[in-house]
Amino acid sequence: MKTARILIGWIVCTAAVSLPAAEPADFILRNAKVATVDAKFSLAQAVAVRGNKILAVGSNEDITKLAGPNTRMVDAKGRMVIPGLMDSHTHPGGASMTEFDHALPVMESIADVLAYLRSRAAVVPEGQWIVLQQVFITRLKEQRYPTRAELDAAAPKHPVVFRTGPDASVNSLALKLNKIDRHFQLPVGVPGKIEKDASGEPTGILRTQANYFKSGSSDGRNSTEAERDARLLELFRDYNSVGITSICDRDASAGAIDRYQKLRDSGALTVRVSCSHSVGSLGVLEKIQDNIRAVAKHPRHTQPDDWLRVIGIKMYLDGGMLTGSAYMREPWGVSEIYSITDPQYRGVLFIPKERLKPMVRTAVESGLQFTAHSVGDGAVHTLLECYDELAQEGLPVRETRGSITHCNFMSKEAVETAARLGVVVDIQPAWLYLDTRTLVKQFGYDRLRYFQPLKSIFAAGGVAGGGSDHMQKIGSFRSINPYNPFLGMQTAITRRAKWHDGPLHPEEALTREQALRFYTINNAKILFKEATTGSLEPGKLADLALLDTDILTCPEDKIRDTKALLTMVGGKVVWDAAAGKP
Repeated sequence: MKTARILIGWIVCTAAVSLPAAEPADFILRNAKVATVDAKFSLAQAVAVRGNKILAVGSNEDITKLAGPNTRMVDAKGRMVIPGLMDSHTHPGGASMTEFDHALPVMESIADVLAYLRSRAAVVPEGQWIVLQQVFITRLKEQRYPTRAELDAAAPKHPVVFRTGPDASVNSLALKLNKIDRHFQLPVGVPGKIEKDASGEPTGILRTQANYFKSGSSDGRNSTEAERDARLLELFRDYNSVGITSICDRDASAGAIDRYQKLRDSGALTVRVSCSHSVGSLGVLEKIQDNIRAVAKHPRHTQPDDWLRVIGIKMYLDGGMLTGSAYMREPWGVSEIYSITDPQYRGVLFIPKERLKPMVRTAVESGLQFTAHSVGDGAVHTLLECYDELAQEGLPVRETRGSITHCNFMSKEAVETAARLGVVVDIQPAWLYLDTRTLVKQFGYDRLRYFQPLKSIFAAGGVAGGGSDHMQKIGSFRSINPYNPFLGMQTAITRRAKWHDGPLHPEEALTREQALRFYTINNAKILFKEATTGSLEPGKLADLALLDTDILTCPEDKIRDTKALLTMVGGKVVWDAAAGKP
């Protein structure tokens, strides 16, 4: 029998549970404000766990009856308990190894960048590469790339690459080694662009450079397999420290999946891992389709478990808004920020629609979730057109949960189409927080009306989930693309950004309840996990976090400061702030 009572101003769901005395709870968290994030967003006082699952959620009185002589009882002292948080977009392998060779300082200006390059030139042997990745120009005070001349002055005897995703600024020696001069032509069929000055000389700005530009590494240390495992587990523990219990690796290589499997088999994983298997889009179409079908045969797709699952494939459809190459429906406009000189430039679409659609078809027919990095509204509409046409042919786009990764620039039509088709989106609020200042300067406020239109997506019945696109460094705030989910929630609720006055289109702000769904049950739906995780309900896996802050009632600007006091995955405490460790 289920009843409801009023307590301290909020509705408490209670569950009267009768169990044999021989089967008590292993763990009870009581005197809490439990946000279950069930269909009704019910609140309760206590939660009981037995084994790896939630036994019951309800009142202190009812749940305490489930205790036995060996039950661990934790008094929450009125604090909030939420389902374990999920990050629908991470890159854990690379992120965990970023500072293995040397620490990276905070870089918020061109001067910081050049100082770092000079420090590396002092220790890296002459002639060897110096590569700096993912220091985005949108987040530098000057809002521009370092110039070819500046890179030359900082490290004249080293080839230098300042790489921001698909695009880069490089120095003269790097151009020379790649034989890129005023006469250089991109290979036929390879997307990209060599920016040139008024005299026709390369400026050093290369669009989609990975397709035609080769560089090396300046790291001096080689890691062992054991060291890579240790760094990855260190990162996972840091995920746990901010309440994260599940992630998706949105560009997982076969080797990365093997590593996750090894850690899963040894019982070392402390987060549940879903994977979008990386599949390249260049080359013979039939071979690409064969590669997609091979992913569908992966054991972790055909026989997934609660810890590790291959859910589909990931491709790259366009460039980035952080670098100046996202594919837009209208021109970017001439820009000093992004070094754009062509007034008709719309960004770069990596996969023409006539090639993209057969790739999407193959994934859907194979029972895989297709997703593609799609930042600009031109890319978003291109992918939605493919999904729509395939759905009209009767293919299971909804059932395979066709996805759009990033999906930053949308439109009213895109929001409605995605909801109608059941296409899910993983969105990174930290980009709004960090990059709004530059985006408004580049595009103007009005053109950003449907930038991360979360409220519209919820209102249309669509499914959007929160991610970080965590790329580098361990540390939820210091990381490149911070993975602190409370910063993400605060940003989704306030639409306020660093170095920018006022909110960005506050009509797209989420409520607090929606923001919590955004990082829990919605991500569970995106990752095919809603039957087992994403809410605190009897029979689901015991993934939860005890917080020091009531994120439903605290001042909006305090949400980002929220700390996880305890994090549990599958009934096991993986983070205890009092001990500073599991």
